[in-house]
Amino acid sequence: MSTDQNSPFRTKTVEQSIRDTEEPEHALRKSLSAWDLTVFGVGVIIGTGIFVLTGIAARNNAGPATALAFVAAGVVCALAALCYAEFASTVPVAGSAYTFAYASIGELPAWIIGWDLVLEFALGTAVVAVGWSGYVRHLMHTNLGWDMPVALSGPDEGGTFDLLAFLLVLVLTAVLVVGTKLSARITAVVVAIKVTVVMLVIIAGLFFIKADNYSPFIPPAEPQAGGAGWHAPLVQLLFGYEPTNFGIMGIFTAASLVFFAFIGFDVVATAAEETKNPQRDMPRGILGSLLICTVLYVAVTVVVTGMQYYREMSPTAPLADAFKAVDQPFFSGAISLGASVGLITVCMILLLGQTRVFFAMSRDGLLPRVFSVTHPKYRTPYRATLLLGVLIAVVAGFTSLEKLAELVNIGTLFAFVIVALGVIILRRTRPDLHRAFRTPWVPLIPILSMAASVWLMLNLPAETWLRFGIWMAVGIVVYFLYGRRKSRLAQAGQDAEY
Repeated sequence: MSTDQNSPFRTKTVEQSIRDTEEPEHALRKSLSAWDLTVFGVGVIIGTGIFVLTGIAARNNAGPATALAFVAAGVVCALAALCYAEFASTVPVAGSAYTFAYASIGELPAWIIGWDLVLEFALGTAVVAVGWSGYVRHLMHTNLGWDMPVALSGPDEGGTFDLLAFLLVLVLTAVLVVGTKLSARITAVVVAIKVTVVMLVIIAGLFFIKADNYSPFIPPAEPQAGGAGWHAPLVQLLFGYEPTNFGIMGIFTAASLVFFAFIGFDVVATAAEETKNPQRDMPRGILGSLLICTVLYVAVTVVVTGMQYYREMSPTAPLADAFKAVDQPFFSGAISLGASVGLITVCMILLLGQTRVFFAMSRDGLLPRVFSVTHPKYRTPYRATLLLGVLIAVVAGFTSLEKLAELVNIGTLFAFVIVALGVIILRRTRPDLHRAFRTPWVPLIPILSMAASVWLMLNLPAETWLRFGIWMAVGIVVYFLYGRRKSRLAQAGQDAEY
């Protein structure tokens, strides 16, 4: 932590951050409750992960023990969530991990994490939009006999432009410009559909469980295939450790994969500034949504791996295909429809998170201040929302993001590390701050959070680390060429500005 105005580690105090939210031109409307935040969390967490990754993890990595992999990934997220809850209730300002880092570690680390989050949310939004487009095209073909022209079906289908993904992002951009409360209402309806589908899987699937499918619950360990060179997990290159599929260690290998299913609870923290009572409601929203989804994930996995032998599970639509395997096409169709509807909220909330991080960085001067002006009527960061929405729509329309999607995982885990470190630092530097929620057992819980996040990061391919490193290097160059000079702290100084 530094107060030197020329230092890249200069910090912006909590009081300064809160005062910025009171500037009329840059103020967001406070309209969200604890219920809205919980719905947001559930809405973004239940998505591609549970509808797709369950089959991949069970078939290739852990078998029926995939349920334990979801528990392990949930524990990693829970440790991070406790740290997020303290920060979000103490610094109720838009920006999530970016804002937390600015108040505790310094401007350069804050810029790095903000740059990371912009990439994470952008890629996440685009990837899910493309996935939604695929579900819709499949439903149109199987139920209505309609087919999109190949040229408008996206690069993954041999076309040039994914029209449905492009239009989805544009529509959601318009919804977010009109207001966060409207998006919360839409999310509530869609979340109800998604939870209904998940409960349908759990309750209906109970009648088709075969005990033999659970044997063995933890299959014997097998060496991983395809882990050579840059495709190998970083932990293998650094320490010679070779991760296995199945067995005890296969559970942790699967946890690194299914972690994607939990991505999104941290997006709740980006809405802190738009919450009516953030000190009380932010911890409830963050921890509540994570708990609900973890319980649902474990229950779904236990049921689905009991319905179908893990070696036979579908890698693309495991829940729907599990019901096909037991001759229940009605349930299969209902699950496919629910999945396609559910992905809409995932896109919307990821886009919400990105615009709020971008808005916060702009308000601090690290990005052009023009993007931090809010709409005179709706009190939303409409300029940032329109800019990012159009860019992501174009990316979703023209780009195949299969490989880049891995960056979403590493970016989120990196944010977890920064937030946990920030809790420790701010406890030492500002013990006087009022904390409506306090992370228990500090520094033990933050240290465990950092260690667990780093371990999952090390299980990601080395090529993912290389791409992530290049993006971070570009961000550092941008900071020193623009952000460091244009920062409000640098231009005016703390005393003159505040």
